[in-house]
Amino acid sequence: MRNKKLIVMMEISLCVALSIVLSHLRLWQMPNGGSVTLQMLPLFILAFRRGGKAGLAGGLVFGLLRMLLSPHVYHPVQGILDYPLAFTLIGLAGYLRHFPIVAMLGTSLLRFISHVVAGQVFFGHYAPEGMNPWWYSITYNGTHLVPEILLTLVVYILVRSRRELFETERRTDQMAK
Repeated sequence: MRNKKLIVMMEISLCVALSIVLSHLRLWQMPNGGSVTLQMLPLFILAFRRGGKAGLAGGLVFGLLRMLLSPHVYHPVQGILDYPLAFTLIGLAGYLRHFPIVAMLGTSLLRFISHVVAGQVFFGHYAPEGMNPWWYSITYNGTHLVPEILLTLVVYILVRSRRELFETERRTDQMAK
């Protein structure tokens, strides 16, 4: 039992480290924070492999590390909404791991909501004159989060189908022996 806990902690560490690396490989960078990356992919894989508890832990650790490594924190509450809370919510996917696409879309939506609330409350004054601050936050965050979510979904589906292909080949080889 003790070895299993150690293995889970090691997987959390590896997935968080990979997410940190992927967060720096940006396909698109927004001018006031936010980018399109594959940073969520290892967190989703962790949550699906090890469940919600490990997923939440991994998301929290990742969010805290991101806040320390590349902070765009202008208020403590905004920092919590944009970093630890937003990425901890990704870990909830582990509780729906039998429905991975639904889990990824649902938890990504929760992350989006966390960023939108932070954006409206703390950056709403950047909205162009006459524009609703909520709409400004939704469009700003949607500009980078929607492509990131779609990219993560596509890559996850490709990785999962590739893994299933290898498992099918392995079972076929074992049956032939």
